[in-house]
Parts: sequence; structure tokens; C-alpha cells
Amino acid sequence: MARLSKDTPVIHPDCQITDSTFGAYVEIGKGSRVTHSVFDDYSYCDRHADIANAQIGKFANIAALSRIGASDHPLHTASCHHFLYRSGDYWDDAVHDEEFFAHRKSRITHIGHDTWIGAAAMIKPDVTLGHGAVVAAGAIVTKDVDPYTIVAGTPARPLRLRQPREIAERLIALAWWDWPHDALRLALEDFRALEAEAFLERYGG
Repeated sequence: MARLSKDTPVIHPDCQITDSTFGAYVEIGKGSRVTHSVFDDYSYCDRHADIANAQIGKFANIAALSRIGASDHPLHTASCHHFLYRSGDYWDDAVHDEEFFAHRKSRITHIGHDTWIGAAAMIKPDVTLGHGAVVAAGAIVTKDVDPYTIVAGTPARPLRLRQPREIAERLIALAWWDWPHDALRLALEDFRALEAEAFLERYGG
């Protein structure tokens, strides 16, 4: 019997889930924190990922200890400490700065379909990772990443293309990530055996 389900995400122990939704065949690794985020179908994160204010596409592969949408602190004020916006934690007569938290939530990180985020990588708020992009382990991504591009380093910079531009465009046009579950199963052996261009030739991309 298949371990993953179209109806219920697999959420491992010790996770903190807040105001988030999950598509079919999703898995959230042990000890992960997911806040104000959406995981589309087939995406997963491994252990102790920390994900906030993110729109995760389909078939995203998020390795252990990754951080997506890492929250920031105010830098234009006299202090950048919690007491400025978590004020109710410090004084009985003060309240949290809800405007600041609303601003944080508005800075959405977009992760495309069929992406791979390596272990302990960080994707900053407001960044878009294009479909098919790959982020090397330990990289810090501060700018948008083009589709099917591999980035590495701190800050992350393009390392090489995962697929040539023409092949990348054809894969995006094919949009296999939108195929029904049964169609993916029928094509499984070709996904395994064929390189991308041959796969496109067989499936009309």
C-alpha cells in the first residue's frame, strides 16, 4: 500500500503547522515549522525545515534544515530587537505591532514546480525560484532564480543550467506536473529511463 495519500498529508512528529494548507501526496519532515504557507501536490520537506509565507509549487524537493521566507527585523529603527514588535511579551500595557507582522506576511516567497532546495539552504522573502531550479546545499538565495538554473554560494549565484533554455521552455510548456496521478504512473518508466529531450519527444513537448 502506498505510504502517501491524495487526501491527507503525512506530517511527522514535532512539527509546528500554522495557517497552512497542503495538496495531495505531501510530506512534512520531523520537527519542521510551516507558517502561513501553501504546499502544492507532491511537494515535501525533510527534517527541521523552517518555512514561512511561502507558496510552494508541485513536486518541490526541500532538504533538511532549509529555511524559506526567513523573517527579517526592522533595520531603519533605533533598535532591531523583538521588543519593538513583540511588545506585549515585555509590558502588560503594550501590544504587538500588528502592522509589522502583516508586512512580514505580505512578503511571499514563490517556489516553482520540480525544484530542489539543498540541505541548510536559505531562500529570502519576496524571492521567486523558477520551475526546475536547483539551490545548492548551504546557499543563501537573495534574488530571483531563472527556471532550470542551478545556483550556489552566499549569496547564491548561477552555477550552470540544469537544462538548456530550449529544453527548459519545452518542459514548462509540457507541464507534466499537472498530469493526473494515473498518467504519472503510466509514464514512470520513461521518467526513469529517458533524458529530458527524449522524454519531450515521446510526450509531445
